[in-house]
Amino acid sequence: MLKELDKDALQEVVDNNNTVMVQFSASWCGNCRIMKPKFKKLASENDGVAFVIVDAEKFPESRKLANVNNLPTFAAYKGGKLVNQVQTNKIDGLIELLNEVTSN
Repeated sequence: MLKELDKDALQEVVDNNNTVMVQFSASWCGNCRIMKPKFKKLASENDGVAFVIVDAEKFPESRKLANVNNLPTFAAYKGGKLVNQVQTNKIDGLIELLNEVTSN
């Protein structure tokens, strides 16, 4: 599942899905635009994981869930709790985070 939030409701997604991967981004962020298709590709390859794209500027409450202070930030949630997060523009860092949250 891949979803781009259209309201400030990341907590709801985290509460309703066991495993969640989030990309926090912004329209002005070049590295965010570079990573978005890679994030979408991972979403298409990983059934059972909810992939969510959050505009960190439009949705401050969602942003607070991972204490985002740099973009792009990727966060992984399992069982309603933040497992880890990474600020990267490399696919390897994103895959490591995904492996961390799906291997438990």
